[in-house]
Amino acid sequence: MRRTTFISALTLALGVAIGILGQQNSNAQTADPRVADLIRVGKLRAGIGVVAPHWAVKDPQTGELRGVAVDIARALARRIGIELVAVEYPSPPAVLGGLKDSAWDVGFLATDPSRAAVVDFSPPYLQIDATYLVPDGSSIRNVADADQPGVRIAVTRKSVEEIVLSRSLKHAELRGVDTISAGFDLLRAGNADVLAAPRPALQALSARLPGSHVLEDRFHAAFGAMAVPKGQTGRLAYIATFIEEAKASGLVQRAIERVGVRGVQVASPGNPGTQ
Repeated sequence: MRRTTFISALTLALGVAIGILGQQNSNAQTADPRVADLIRVGKLRAGIGVVAPHWAVKDPQTGELRGVAVDIARALARRIGIELVAVEYPSPPAVLGGLKDSAWDVGFLATDPSRAAVVDFSPPYLQIDATYLVPDGSSIRNVADADQPGVRIAVTRKSVEEIVLSRSLKHAELRGVDTISAGFDLLRAGNADVLAAPRPALQALSARLPGSHVLEDRFHAAFGAMAVPKGQTGRLAYIATFIEEAKASGLVQRAIERVGVRGVQVASPGNPGTQ
């Protein structure tokens, strides 16, 4: 009797397993062809700069990544039905370096025409203010005050902030650094007068430099979007639909609130980053 019961249970379990595998195969066969290559591999590799909460930061206790970009990437992986693999970089500009060895399937970057020469962007999901952090006692009260002879502005190399400032500044000197943290070290040591970066990153750094403050105005409004390597039109179309739905459904707003990031807002419907 026990043997019969065991065999029946085993047969039922095998039937369930076969049914699940059959359903998975069926799903893969009927999946959206625009992401069929990702489904075959079973994972989505997302290139993310681990630098600030509107992109990603790492929990010092657990090592877990969190941030607006992380939440968006997880939601996209869930929609496709595959595993998310975060590919970490020390800054968003460094994400572009992953193109050389095809290290990621989608990347998270601020849009800019110069970057559009090497990647294609989805509609933006996030608007990010870029401004300045100034130390205690600084005479710089607004963005215009910083563009003066002798003013040294620390900024991450190849960032959208550097691209914008290199075009617009007439008198101030740009001092390129590898990361926002390196720029903050310059400011704290007195080797820079201003740190240029996205507002969320500056607000977090300001708490570490007594008397410093983040300027109220901005020199640029950047747009955070997902990027794919050039030529992947099907994947880009799929992601574009996902992004518009994520904005309309409140998913992006909930991600902002979950992280508690300030100085950003949900991008408008459509593609305002290209207008």
